[in-house]
Amino acid sequence: MHVFHQIHSLREALAEERRQGKRIGFVPTMGNLHSAHLALVERAREECDCVVTSIFVNPLQFGLNEDWDKYPRTLAADTAKLESVDCDYLFCPDEKEIYPNGMAEQTRVIVPSMTDVLCGASRPGHFEGVTTVVTKLFNIVQPDMAVFGAKDFQQLAVIRRMVEDLCLPVEIRAGDIVREPDGLALSSRNSFIGDDERPAVSQLYRSLCWIRDEIQAGHRDFLGLANQAAEQIREAGFRVDYVSVCNSHTLEPAAHDDAEITILGAMYTRGARLIDNVSLVLDA
Repeated sequence: MHVFHQIHSLREALAEERRQGKRIGFVPTMGNLHSAHLALVERAREECDCVVTSIFVNPLQFGLNEDWDKYPRTLAADTAKLESVDCDYLFCPDEKEIYPNGMAEQTRVIVPSMTDVLCGASRPGHFEGVTTVVTKLFNIVQPDMAVFGAKDFQQLAVIRRMVEDLCLPVEIRAGDIVREPDGLALSSRNSFIGDDERPAVSQLYRSLCWIRDEIQAGHRDFLGLANQAAEQIREAGFRVDYVSVCNSHTLEPAAHDDAEITILGAMYTRGARLIDNVSLVLDA
């Protein structure tokens, strides 16, 4: 695996891959990699000749009092994991390389829809930071395809809209959510979960699945179901950020006749904010 820290050298290497007619896949990450990240790399490998992974803990998407300073930096371990799944290129720039004029002067990419609800309501400016850095990374790598995890469902929807709106020549793929045996979705922030809380944190997933089952049984009081699920999470000892039943494409509150529905939730442990989602397709 080739490791690059600078944009110009990565571009030179990838230009040669393109001259050979190779299809380039891209997996952007913030590091602290686990098996869900590696599954995204493997998904890119299935469809592409050459796979690039980036590791950059993007300060622009962290708000005040969030965990940018304590976000784990595990580059040596991450490099070994990427080598184990035959990643071809690792791009790990520093902040100056990505924001040479400073973050305050950085041109921003803003998606006006779907970014002020759910996680966007709890983390103002977060998605502006995501869409800005992803646009920059797309311009640097110029991939044919990029793979994002479905656990961050809102992020995936926002990036798809950004690519569509800006006519970016990148195919966006979703990687499946990878879960622990009890249902907890793998996340880099799971390391912040206290040992005493760990047995109960899968309540978020269980509650979202409960809503799914209720909807499949014919119940259409989406707000009432979300409120009941939120109470289940609180009774398990966690603070609820949101539970919402949404249209899978617009992320607007689901209508009774929507066929594709995604149930999204977020909750707080003492040390982590966890998100998850469950999707379903109803018969017409």
